[in-house]
Amino acid sequence: MADDMNALLAQRPPDPPRSQVRRGRLVLRRFRRHRLAMAGVVALAVLVLAVLIVPLWWPHDYGDASFPPFVPPNAEFPLGTNKIGLDMLAQIVRGTQLSLLIAVTVSIVATTLGVALGSLAGYRRGFTDAAVSRLTDLFLIVPQIAVAAILVKVFDGSWFTVALILSAFYWTQSARITRGEAMSLAQREFVESARAAGAGTARIITRHLLPNMTGTIAVNATLAVAQAVLLEAGLSFVGLGVQLPDTSLGRIIFDNYTQFSGRPWLFFWPFGVLVLISLALNFIGDGLRDAFDART
Repeated sequence: MADDMNALLAQRPPDPPRSQVRRGRLVLRRFRRHRLAMAGVVALAVLVLAVLIVPLWWPHDYGDASFPPFVPPNAEFPLGTNKIGLDMLAQIVRGTQLSLLIAVTVSIVATTLGVALGSLAGYRRGFTDAAVSRLTDLFLIVPQIAVAAILVKVFDGSWFTVALILSAFYWTQSARITRGEAMSLAQREFVESARAAGAGTARIITRHLLPNMTGTIAVNATLAVAQAVLLEAGLSFVGLGVQLPDTSLGRIIFDNYTQFSGRPWLFFWPFGVLVLISLALNFIGDGLRDAFDART
């Protein structure tokens, strides 16, 4: 019986060291003291809740073009209607949903791919490092916007297709940052001890390198969301991003930028939401960077 209990205790994962718990609390406390970062969290949370809740009770669908065109803001249409009679509030809500969905997907896919390749290259070095570095250089010299626009045009232009195409070009930044971190950590004593104990590459990367790169990964992933929002907006602004009948913030701006002088509300509302998202995410990224930086 005692042997069975000892075996069960041996299989249980060890509790996190107290130093890691204290560091996590310290990071959280530093982040909460960053006023701009907290303002960004509040603004982004309010925006996300709004785009999730508004469609539940708003009577107009984003694709319903049965309304009169160019209706100015009023009680029924708080943000007016566009040139084909679409309710602008419903359009902006839908556009914000898709823009955030694309940006988060790009951040997750690109960060995962970049961290996996970068950490493997930084730890293994040699041929693996050279191959990953050359692949990274190849993707960096390719005109990303032009190639992404062509691929979106060739394929269906759905939000998921746009997200995957953007991810295929955006992983390089995560890979380069992670490679440098992994190369530095690979020389530490705890990694040498794990290697001497017979730990394999996968175990050393997942159990020893990645936990010590949490701050870098978190900051890079957050800023990737902000940059993906702007990158998708740029593609959609030139008509090569999300395709009709769906929409995104960049697509809405593209459809209404000619109304800038005559009906400015059609342009400024989606543009303002885009700027708000970008600023909020950049403030959060700055807060995370300061919180994880031991020098502060």
